[in-house]
Amino acid sequence: MNILSLFVLIPALMLIAFIPCRNIKQVRTIGVIGAVAELILALVLLFMFFQERGAGNTAEMLFTYDKVWFEALNIHYAIGVDGISVLMILLTAVILVTGTFASWNMNPLPKDFFMWLTLLSIGVYGFFISLDMFTMFFFYEIALIPMYLLIGLWGTGKKEYSAMKLTLMLMGGSAFLAVGIFGIYFNSSATGDYTFNILEVAANNAIPVAVQYWIFPLTFLGFGVLGALFPFHTWSPDGHASAPTAVSMLHAGVLMKLGGYGCFRIAMRLMPEAADELSWIFIILTGISVIYGALGAISQTDLKYINAYSSVSHCGLVLFAILMMNQTAMTGAVMQMLSHGLMTALFFALIGMIYGRTHTRDIREMGGLMKIMPFLSVCYVVAGMASLGLPGLSGFVAEMTIFVGSFEHADMFHRVFTIIAISSIVATAVYILKVVGKILYGPVQDPHHLELTDAVWHEKIATVGLIICVAGMGLFPGWISNLISSSLGYLIK
Repeated sequence: MNILSLFVLIPALMLIAFIPCRNIKQVRTIGVIGAVAELILALVLLFMFFQERGAGNTAEMLFTYDKVWFEALNIHYAIGVDGISVLMILLTAVILVTGTFASWNMNPLPKDFFMWLTLLSIGVYGFFISLDMFTMFFFYEIALIPMYLLIGLWGTGKKEYSAMKLTLMLMGGSAFLAVGIFGIYFNSSATGDYTFNILEVAANNAIPVAVQYWIFPLTFLGFGVLGALFPFHTWSPDGHASAPTAVSMLHAGVLMKLGGYGCFRIAMRLMPEAADELSWIFIILTGISVIYGALGAISQTDLKYINAYSSVSHCGLVLFAILMMNQTAMTGAVMQMLSHGLMTALFFALIGMIYGRTHTRDIREMGGLMKIMPFLSVCYVVAGMASLGLPGLSGFVAEMTIFVGSFEHADMFHRVFTIIAISSIVATAVYILKVVGKILYGPVQDPHHLELTDAVWHEKIATVGLIICVAGMGLFPGWISNLISSSLGYLIK
């Protein structure tokens, strides 16, 4: 069996294994075994990928497999990976493992929760390995559908409202995306041999420029909605604030990356002429996302809303860098996807752990937590420093690569918006330092907090695992950068 298909098969087997479970201990066992198996498989895939490249295999996609799915429309189960795909799969596996440990005491209905979470993971893995646009869209929808129930049933606060808002807006983006994909399909070949295969469409180079002008905005917008593109970002703060911990980790850490990845694979790769001509429109929108998200985070008092608005800003940087259409900036975009995925998952895990003890996310009701729960507090400081771009952590290498690449453009328009994006660093420092100073230091606001306990073993596994990845990426970014750059040659002509 092709190794890539195992990423879909293992979660499918987990779904079956969950069915007879009668208690949370059995659910945890299956969840941990499955998540760890996928992480090991992702590491094996990374090793095999390096082996193939080292042996001189220069094919754009490795470990490919193609099977006809629906012959009438030439739909295939076509899969394969390049360096970017491998990194996204590894990111997904890391966050699934840590999210499982962070949800150790999930109640009520733990079996149902983990079954829906596992279904979501099938969609994410399937999306990252797909080379057929229809198959990719199929997995994309599988990843989105469970979000309504995961937030609506296991969330907090305005969970029903947030779940419905998220679902409606993301499904609206899916509608734009579907039209764009079928537009590509019916213009994929000058001879009438239409195909959904991304590699074949790129090789045919048959999409007329006039057609690209209306397909490109649809596809970029369709994926951009999931990437929190302004002004379609409003689902993100409410959705993240209401979601349970593991769902926030997976949604902000991985699911939002489907947007940036889709823009890479489809919008920019298949319609380069329209992308070059129309990119200025989306550069303006993404520039607004970057600065608006950072400024929005400053005004919030709820920890989850602060991190949610921060995600709007950081994911805006991903789309911003993609639109720069040069190797340095686009390398930075993928590094930012990895960095944001890790540090926002760490943030949401810590916020969930703090909320589980204090029963509040309002920073005005917290203080002096450093002496009460030092382990969780130090972890929060590390996450904050990564978010504001401290050298030695993942945020620094990702953002610096984006800004350097964006400033390579000599024209005034690109440089002005690059400076606007850079200014978000100042706002990020303000809200991170404000939160750290407010909740970790100073007097204890609630006397009951003096009786709180620090992290337990399964929480330490989740947080330490993510911190190792954040620090590892910041200290040893070279191999990641090389892996990304070697895969961009087919995207940047």
